[in-house]
Amino acid sequence: MGNSTMKNPVFIISAAVILLLVVIGAIMPGRFGDAAGTLFLFTTTNFGWFYLLAVFVIIVFLIALAISKYGKIRLGTDDSTPDYPFFTWIGMLFSAGFGAGLVFWGVAEPMSHFFTTPFSAVEGQTEQAARVAMGYSFFHWGISQWSVFAIVGLAIAFLQFKKGRDGLVSTSLEPILGKKRAVKTTIDSFAVIATVMGIATSLGLGVLQMNGGLKSVFDLPNSFGVQLVIILVMFAAYMLSSTTGLDKGIRWLSNINLGLCLLLLIVVMIAGPTVFIFNTFTLAIGDYITNFVEYSLRLTPYQGGTWVRDWTIFYWAWAIAWSPFVGAFVARVSRGRTIREFIFAVLVVPPFIACVWIAAFGGTALYEDLNNNAGIAEAVNADLTVALFELYQFLPMTGILSILSILLIFTFLVTSADSATYILASMTTHGSLTPPLAAKMVWGFLMSAIAAVLLAAGGLEALQTASLVSALPFTVLMLLMMVALVKMLRKEPIPLRPADVRRFKRLQKEVREDQKTPK
Repeated sequence: MGNSTMKNPVFIISAAVILLLVVIGAIMPGRFGDAAGTLFLFTTTNFGWFYLLAVFVIIVFLIALAISKYGKIRLGTDDSTPDYPFFTWIGMLFSAGFGAGLVFWGVAEPMSHFFTTPFSAVEGQTEQAARVAMGYSFFHWGISQWSVFAIVGLAIAFLQFKKGRDGLVSTSLEPILGKKRAVKTTIDSFAVIATVMGIATSLGLGVLQMNGGLKSVFDLPNSFGVQLVIILVMFAAYMLSSTTGLDKGIRWLSNINLGLCLLLLIVVMIAGPTVFIFNTFTLAIGDYITNFVEYSLRLTPYQGGTWVRDWTIFYWAWAIAWSPFVGAFVARVSRGRTIREFIFAVLVVPPFIACVWIAAFGGTALYEDLNNNAGIAEAVNADLTVALFELYQFLPMTGILSILSILLIFTFLVTSADSATYILASMTTHGSLTPPLAAKMVWGFLMSAIAAVLLAAGGLEALQTASLVSALPFTVLMLLMMVALVKMLRKEPIPLRPADVRRFKRLQKEVREDQKTPK
């Protein structure tokens, strides 16, 4: 590995902290889990209101920015064209941002809300519970999560491609926090640690779901041995992919992901209750739009209860903990797009795909429970990892669908891990767009090692909560990023609209004709 990487303080600090956490997590998982749980409860209980307000403010800011005159500014030189075709670009956004999360929660979340409803006045497992479950699931996977990725991505992309600076989180905050080395190192180390935690947790969750799938299809045991084999195969796959760079490995995998997603989606829509799915989707979109402000700012100080904390605040904290990685990746693949194009694509397309997915998979599960007493909600309540495979028992081609889903989870995890090794290597090599392979190998190994150690120690939940603790300070940084972005955009010349150019040419022509006319 190059000397510059080894001497980079961000690399040294973040790698040391992560190794330390792995060792502590492996030696005393119980105490590590308790400490992380206490910290998580403290931050979400006392600062839940702050998470909700911050995300809401970011959404309003992004929409205002997209429709303002600054929306025309291109993330790159004025004559640059997008790096990737639209389908590939959307595939990359989707794969990096959701990973296997959507496949995991597509059935699990609506069924959880159907079983235990968000409102104490609504009885579980009723028609009203099903409607609320769908509306709330749409809300959690909608534009709120993506606004967090978009603000970080926009700040980084603007500096990287418009200003020719590095793509580090600390650089995007320079207009406010200055260029002090210690401040920059702290912010970037912090972003790297949050990213590794988020990814390792997702890898662990995906591995558990794959193991659940393999058990239901091939009757393999639900054991650490099987999980370790999955991690090793996954490690080999994403290291192989990351050696090919962004244009081959990740691009190719993203297209496979989107293709597999669409295939499963179409099969479930045709084999499931098609009309019911479309009706559910339409009604839930209406409920989402109607209740958007209420859900965005909903807390329960009068009646108590922990539902909002366990779901909405947990999701927002999760998205914020992921945002340095997803934001940096979304920025990297969006060169050449205008700010308006970037904001609308990131805020609309992936959430739209997510809502269609939830309507198809969650809607089919709700239909089976409401009309055929399928008992999917009870099964999901007992074990979240079996949700998807439980649903397939009520559809034709159960085995084929299960195998395709296991493959999809695998490619999603490989894409997320591959994107993460690229971004982590970039973050720890001064924001390089072509980080050295050795740096990618180190992060690839560390992420797999953490996921394995935590699965062995049973501390996956502990790491999940630990990664979410980092969300609180990062929320403050995101709000500062918003202010920094405004400061930078104000100094930027606004590109002329085609209508202005035509008007200018017409005036020029009139002036020339005026000069030719004899007085």
